[in-house]
Amino acid sequence: MKVSDAVRVLGVLFTPNLATTVSAKCFFQLCQLRHIRCSLDRESAATLVHTFVTSRIDYGNALLANALRTTTDKLQRVLNAAARVVTGTQKFDWGLTQILHNELHWLNVPQRVIFKLCTIVYKCLHGLAPKYLADLCAPVAEVARRRQLRSASR
Repeated sequence: MKVSDAVRVLGVLFTPNLATTVSAKCFFQLCQLRHIRCSLDRESAATLVHTFVTSRIDYGNALLANALRTTTDKLQRVLNAAARVVTGTQKFDWGLTQILHNELHWLNVPQRVIFKLCTIVYKCLHGLAPKYLADLCAPVAEVARRRQLRSASR
């Protein structure tokens, strides 16, 4: 049996350097967008960044749950660069965090991962997720060994 260092999960090729690969592809797209940024208004730039960059960061980011900070920091740098492309700010301009959160309403990468996992669990528990996912997720009160827990009564 041949051992592989890459695994395909839900269409995402999960490798040891997943964040590096994703960030390299995103930075390439951002470089292309920077060239045409002067001919775009802010809304069009935001749409293109969502299409080419943030969608790539968000797709399969549930695989990054409990990932090392070095891994999520690579993707956070991509998100910061994307925010600078949308808003037209320079690399060392002050207040990028406020721009990310208050103007663009974007979460940081670790919070995006947690939000996505919470959304998936919510959908599983309320019958909105595909059956193969809903079967893997059950409330604590329905698990026989867990009924005695305080959280089972919630």
